[in-house]
Amino acid sequence: MRAERWSVFVIFALNGIVVGSWAPRMPALAGQIGANEGQLGLALLGGSIGMIAAASLTGRWCARSGARLVMFAAALATVAVLPLLALVTSPLQLGGALVLVGASVGMLDVAMNIGAVTVVRRTERPLMPVFHAGFSFGALAGSMGAAFAAGHDIGLVAHFLAVSALVLVVNLAVIRFVPREERVAAADGQRPADRRMLRRPVLWLLGGIALCSAIVEGASGDWSALFAVRERGMDEASAAITFSVFCVAMGVVRLLGEQAERRWSAERLLIVGSLSAAFGLLLTATVPGAAVAYLGFALAGGGLAFAFPIALNLAGAVGRRGDGTGGEHEIGFVTTIAYSGFLIGPPMIGGVAHLTNLEVAIGFAGVIAALIVPVALGAAAARRREDTRATAPEPALNTR
Repeated sequence: MRAERWSVFVIFALNGIVVGSWAPRMPALAGQIGANEGQLGLALLGGSIGMIAAASLTGRWCARSGARLVMFAAALATVAVLPLLALVTSPLQLGGALVLVGASVGMLDVAMNIGAVTVVRRTERPLMPVFHAGFSFGALAGSMGAAFAAGHDIGLVAHFLAVSALVLVVNLAVIRFVPREERVAAADGQRPADRRMLRRPVLWLLGGIALCSAIVEGASGDWSALFAVRERGMDEASAAITFSVFCVAMGVVRLLGEQAERRWSAERLLIVGSLSAAFGLLLTATVPGAAVAYLGFALAGGGLAFAFPIALNLAGAVGRRGDGTGGEHEIGFVTTIAYSGFLIGPPMIGGVAHLTNLEVAIGFAGVIAALIVPVALGAAAARRREDTRATAPEPALNTR
């Protein structure tokens, strides 16, 4: 079981490396294609479109073929498409390349979370935040590599080819240890499952938590480096570290997730974390200085640490069947809603920045982080209602 835990952790890290490698190079990509904030925000829609399209289908693919096979296919696709980003010469080409990158990353994201839920069930330990710490530290490694590449004038082509080679070699080494989940029976078809999910408020609310988290996390990943360069006067290498700070804070807090979730409820972790993230981004937006920017993004990263893993873990629990399997469709459903945040987030933040400035846009992201509080309270209430209905005795038949 230890090999299974570590293999899933490494897959999370590989996905984080991919995301962390290209997001901090946005200043270089923006200069390469000559784009302003508004054009860049529209180009970033491509990645979100690819993620949403892949996430909406990956749950059923995993139910039919197993999460391990889908993880392997997604990793190979990522290796093939990532270097395309280095070859773009216009915002339209960037958007098209990001569709492919987003689809491969999104497919890997859903599959690895399903694999993580399998490990959580087998070990009966709240390990979901720990697995997501792997993603955070992977994103940290990717962003530090991006900072090194930017600081040493390493071109985008060489940088992205190196990342692809790393992902390929490590994936080949660990994929055989990823646990297999029992496949969904044919009677549990996708269409009935989809209809049931659409009628369950708890899944929409869990998706809302992940949605707000995705918007804020996307704002930090896509805009932090550009914010630091244009609003705080940092050079590109120093600006890339802002996202590294965000990832470090998120990863460290997630490593403590098992102990924290045992001691405090998921609801409390979501509320305190979202308020911390909101405060950090508002601080960054309103108080000048590089040190304050680093502190603010650290608070944002630590505050958002539990939102996504808790939402997906609860989605898997909502979909669990009596035999201990299931949840693939529910995880895919919540992830699809979450990826809508990556769809609406970039143009929304870019549009606000275009109309005002990046300071106002980052502050606006802080307000969105605070919205997790009422949504989390609503999700907890909806779960309690579902649990009450599930355990309520059936009414007696009237025999008169």
